[in-house]
Amino acid sequence: MFLKSIVAASQRRADEIPDRRRREAVDGPTSRPRSFRDAIAGRERLSLIAEWKRHSPSRGPMPLRLDLEAQLRAYEDGGAAALSVLTEPDQFGGSLDDLRRASASSRLPILRKDFLVDPRQVIEAAHCGASAALLIVRVLDRGALAECVAACEECRIDALIESHDERELACALGFDHAILGVNNRDLDSLRLEPTRALRLLPRVPSDRIVVAESGYRSAGDVAPLLGLADAVLVGHALLDGVAPTSFLHSGRVEP
Repeated sequence: MFLKSIVAASQRRADEIPDRRRREAVDGPTSRPRSFRDAIAGRERLSLIAEWKRHSPSRGPMPLRLDLEAQLRAYEDGGAAALSVLTEPDQFGGSLDDLRRASASSRLPILRKDFLVDPRQVIEAAHCGASAALLIVRVLDRGALAECVAACEECRIDALIESHDERELACALGFDHAILGVNNRDLDSLRLEPTRALRLLPRVPSDRIVVAESGYRSAGDVAPLLGLADAVLVGHALLDGVAPTSFLHSGRVEP
């Protein structure tokens, strides 16, 4: 029910995006956005993707101690390689304004994290300053996923294709230039399976860039991912007050 309702709401928002946004996104910027791929690539270390969100359906309101700009500055000063910004409004309290503010205030590449269902939302992400867009296999059929990946290429931003099981990972692997993500949280039940990424990541060829997502609270949690993933995405732990510098340097995660 959670996923069905959030996807339906996303489709309604997509239908409201003006057609002129495509030309603005594609023709507007003269230079390529900051490369998300380049920022996180390299399995000899684990890069940190630090996340900003206002609310979580599994946790409720986040304990935000700093405003967006100050929090992202703390992430950057702490050695994060890239940022993730939730823009979904109903369950996560996000907005495109958060994405715009993040892009204006940080030098790091930014992932638009949302339940995107339409290429227009990818174009919208680029228009608002994103360097990458999250595309979820469980949300998009093969045709819609291909259209969204093509929109990423058109806008010169990276596609991060998220999977939750073997079938979805096989689908994601069919897009040769996409970054791959494995989410430990099931989007239907919201249950966390901490070992899911460890089970699926060995199936990913070593030349692909891959991100492990959800459920990581310390450097010790992510140490088993070394050599299997290029980056780990962390939100709750950092927003709960764990210092980015402590997270990065207390274990094997490197800035």
